[in-house]
Amino acid sequence: MAVQAGKDLLVKVDMTSDGQFETIAGLRATRVSFNAEAVDVTSLESAGGWRELLAGAGVRSAAISGSGVFRDAGTDERARQLFFEGQTPDFQIIIPDFGTVEGPFQVTALEYGGSLNGEATFELSLLSAGALVFEPAVAV
Repeated sequence: MAVQAGKDLLVKVDMTSDGQFETIAGLRATRVSFNAEAVDVTSLESAGGWRELLAGAGVRSAAISGSGVFRDAGTDERARQLFFEGQTPDFQIIIPDFGTVEGPFQVTALEYGGSLNGEATFELSLLSAGALVFEPAVAV
């Protein structure tokens, strides 16, 4: 995988539950993390006393966080609506040269800030709220 521009990592949301995704707000910085809890099944009979983990068990999750500036009224309003109504619409996370992750997420944090001589900013945190689907990037 070659070096990629950070601006190409996109977070999109299904704005109207019709399968049409739109880039959410004006994110400048984005972070995606995937997690899997391990299930320890180590016993006195484990070879050499080494820890053993149960394959395929445990809870898997994804977290997304981003910060940026207000881009347009529609996506900014949608982010606020998702937070206050606790909705879990489908999102797409496009990771350059890696692929696209799609599935339900919940907005778990929404922060606003600004300084006297700067732009208004926001920070957004999302947690996966169901099964995610991964579609690998197509090599060009």
